Amino acid sequence: MAQKILLVDDDQYIRELYEEVLKNAGFEVETAVDGKEGFEKIKAGGYDLILLDVMLPYLDGIGILKKLEEEKPKSKNGPIMLLTNLASDPVIQEAIQKGAVACLNKAEMNPDEFLKKVKEKLN
Repeated sequence: MAQKILLVDDDQYIRELYEEVLKNAGFEVETAVDGKEGFEKIKAGGYDLILLDVMLPYLDGIGILKKLEEEKPKSKNGPIMLLTNLASDPVIQEAIQKGAVACLNKAEMNPDEFLKKVKEKLN
């Protein structure tokens, strides 16, 4: 059975690119276009990995991580990796403290590097 990944990103180009890369690598991919939709899907649970953008409409990535401290998912999820264009920012440190396992800089990665990082976190 394919590993299930949730991709939460409001940037349509990035979302479609990463979704295609992941599906071509054999993963099952669900997407969310904003923080509210992303949080609802994360709360439902059952993902092997969550790729979470920092800057999102309605509820940002840090807000989602904070809410997850209060409201636990119905089914267990795998690790959460942040997606950002921020280089080194206090936001990233806060996200790691709130449970994110890594931060991927979208501006500094090509699709092959992205896929390699995803596979590292899943294995």
